[in-house]
Order: sequence, then C-alpha cells, then structure tokens
Amino acid sequence: MKLRQALWKAGLRYRLEGPTRLPGRPDLFFVRAKVAVFVDGCFWHGCPEHGTQPKTRPEFWAAKIARNRERDGQVDAALAAMGWHVVRVWEHELRQDLDGCVARIRALVKPTGLAERG
Repeated sequence: MKLRQALWKAGLRYRLEGPTRLPGRPDLFFVRAKVAVFVDGCFWHGCPEHGTQPKTRPEFWAAKIARNRERDGQVDAALAAMGWHVVRVWEHELRQDLDGCVARIRALVKPTGLAERG
C-alpha cells in the first residue's frame, strides 16, 4: 500500500489489473508505458540480503524458493519479449528507500512526461 500511495502522490496513475493475457501477476501496471511492477517478498523470493531459511523442512523451502526465483526469471523474460519493462522491488527496499523505488518506476513510466490515466 505504501508504494501505491507514493506512486499516486507522485502523479503516477497505475492499474491493479492489466491485460489478461500477460504472464505472471504483476502488482501494478502502467499499460501505456508497458511497465509491470512486482513487489517481491524477501522470504518468498529468496532475497540475498534478508531471505531466511526455515529450520523445519529446509529442503522443501529451499526447493520452493528456487522454483519461485526460476518462475520470476521466466515471467520477466516473457514480458520483455512482449515489449514490457519489468520492475521488481524487494519488500525491504520499500521500507529503506521508498523514494528510490518510486524514482525507478517513474524513469520508465514518464520518460517523456506522459502518465497512465485510470
């Protein structure tokens, strides 16, 4: 929610639901700019800085997180092949540098001053 509020305050109008035939489930879309934003949880996506390994069933969790990361790469590649820009933001980045996250997204969404409406 903090990212959504910050983007709105910065004048960036996003959509929560995008074109139905796109791979993956981006958290936010900027359809005109063809930008898909994913907010990745440090645990679920294996953050190199903050990802932790549970003590119970470590083999299961290691395999699950590895599959998540592999799927993330496949989704990124598929979206790129369709002409979309993908922005992945770690959950810890939102806490540590929300303005930096907004700036990264703005650079792709408004390179010429155009914003998504709706």
